[in-house]
Amino acid sequence: MQINLLAVGKLKEKYWTGAVDEYAKRLSSYCKVNVVEVPDEPTPDNASAAQEEMIKKKEADKLLAKVGERDYVIALAIQGKSVTSEEFAEHLDKMATQGYSTFTFIIGGSLGLHDEVLKRANYKLSFSKFTFPHQMVRVILLEQVYRAFRIQRGEPYHK
Repeated sequence: MQINLLAVGKLKEKYWTGAVDEYAKRLSSYCKVNVVEVPDEPTPDNASAAQEEMIKKKEADKLLAKVGERDYVIALAIQGKSVTSEEFAEHLDKMATQGYSTFTFIIGGSLGLHDEVLKRANYKLSFSKFTFPHQMVRVILLEQVYRAFRIQRGEPYHK
């Protein structure tokens, strides 16, 4: 199984990169992990709605260029479905039994995801109605994927 994490922007702080690296290492026992960062587009202060749409479109083009035709795409979006860790584990397992072997998670930039990315997504996932820093979402996502594998295999993991 392959897990791809596509994200807009680059992690700069060592504490974020360290956490991402730690969960990628833990996940290596279960699957291959590939973290791909695409450059974010500069957003001027007081950008108009049209400018913001254009920025999201440019970021979407970069993200979608990294998505495989047969990937099961999960977009992280506030308007997505909120699930428990157990439900998330069950969903990934169900999709794997339906023949998906590459799961691509997409995290947008500060303006969110363009509609084209949301349309390509097989599933839209929301961790919360809160807004989190995009760097933190990467760590939360990888931790939840790791937890899902542990749950699927009946291995202990704190609740």
